[in-house]
Amino acid sequence: MNTDRLETVWAPRLLSILRIVAALIFMAHGTQKLLGFPASPNPGPAAFSLPWIAGVLEIVGGALLVPGLFVRPVAFVLSGLMAAAYWIAHAPRSFYPVLNGGDAAILYCFVFLFIAAAGGGAWSLDRTFRAGR
Repeated sequence: MNTDRLETVWAPRLLSILRIVAALIFMAHGTQKLLGFPASPNPGPAAFSLPWIAGVLEIVGGALLVPGLFVRPVAFVLSGLMAAAYWIAHAPRSFYPVLNGGDAAILYCFVFLFIAAAGGGAWSLDRTFRAGR
């Protein structure tokens, strides 16, 4: 197996796929919070409340990450959002993430932190615009 090819060709592509999939699923959390889709038994949050702001960031941030626009700053902000969500909403329920429902928040936090450091990958608008300069 040629690991050099795996690193140089496939790693940037898989980084893009990770970014796109994470962003699409993340956006679904925002659309459920703010738009009621997919359907949720919970009512939408009050405007300008913390859950409402989180929903806006989930939709807008996810929409920017899918095509790979402003990847590093957006992913950094979303990583912070998920860290705050964990400590504000999940950690007070229990010490254990599997019991407090915060395992997804932790995973998103570190996936977005990785993307903030690594960039958008091979298939991103940021990369296309940089190459065009």
